[in-house]
Amino acid sequence: MIVNLLLFLVGAVMLLAAAGALFTWRTARRIEAHLPPQGRFIDVPGARLHIVEAGSGPALLLVHGLGGQLCHYTYNVVERLAASYRVIAVDRPGSGYSTRDPSASAGLPAQAAALSSLVAALGLERPLVVGHSLGGALALQLALDHPQRVGGLALVAPLTHAPDAVPAAFEGLTIASPTMRKLVAWTLATPAAIMRATTVLAQVFGPEPVPRDFATRGGGLLSLRPGQFLASSADLQALPAAMEQLERRYGELRVPVRILFGKDDRILDWRANGQALADKAPGAALTLVDGGHMLPITQPPLTAAFIREAAGQQFGLAGRQATG
Repeated sequence: MIVNLLLFLVGAVMLLAAAGALFTWRTARRIEAHLPPQGRFIDVPGARLHIVEAGSGPALLLVHGLGGQLCHYTYNVVERLAASYRVIAVDRPGSGYSTRDPSASAGLPAQAAALSSLVAALGLERPLVVGHSLGGALALQLALDHPQRVGGLALVAPLTHAPDAVPAAFEGLTIASPTMRKLVAWTLATPAAIMRATTVLAQVFGPEPVPRDFATRGGGLLSLRPGQFLASSADLQALPAAMEQLERRYGELRVPVRILFGKDDRILDWRANGQALADKAPGAALTLVDGGHMLPITQPPLTAAFIREAAGQQFGLAGRQATG
């Protein structure tokens, strides 16, 4: 009797896992068919990077945050800058449509090395690097590890110091075991993300509303794919060690650093990340505005104006004239 019950339970679990895997696979295929890659691919050591380019002039490299992809910038920021600059938005290794080699580290130094190779491959001459959220930490790592590749930093709601706790919106990514991460990614992660979408997005965007077209135009649906879950979880696992080292080096920065933060950001506190960086980085300037964490999507005109001002500071008179 007990053996039969155990066999039934095992069979039920296996059936549910198979159903979850099928649902995940079908969902991912439908999303990719509806939201295919927008740009082209560049192979660099450890990764194959998906980029979207627009415009000409001084170069801007736009880097997104945890769980996101370049659509956060193509939503409405890239087009506002392309008339005056060569704008390159990139999917970080493993995110969006970029891939990361199985043997490659998810740590910030490895991702910074990949972006350094991208800058070289595209022939960019010390671009202004724009980093949002985790992309801000990556931009800082790039500037410190590869100073010859970076002319300036424009950081939007950047992660600059290790938080005391993982924000609630990202708690589902805190799975230490790689094997368990793969199992969850292909069974539970996608349906759970769909069910929790309203709650999570309210945390990420709040107090500002989530645009109705974020799922499509903003690429939100792309985050439901198992590969994105695995990459984001690996990124999060690698952060503590990287941030501990990074925080000690901000005094070494020798490029202009501009920081934009929403005063009501529910993901990263502006004092612990914005002001704390401004206090350590030589000549860094912090701008506070009304708003939350997702400024590139909720406030594109303001975000683009901030980037133009940073570009004007870096590129001088030519950059200011180019902005009109």
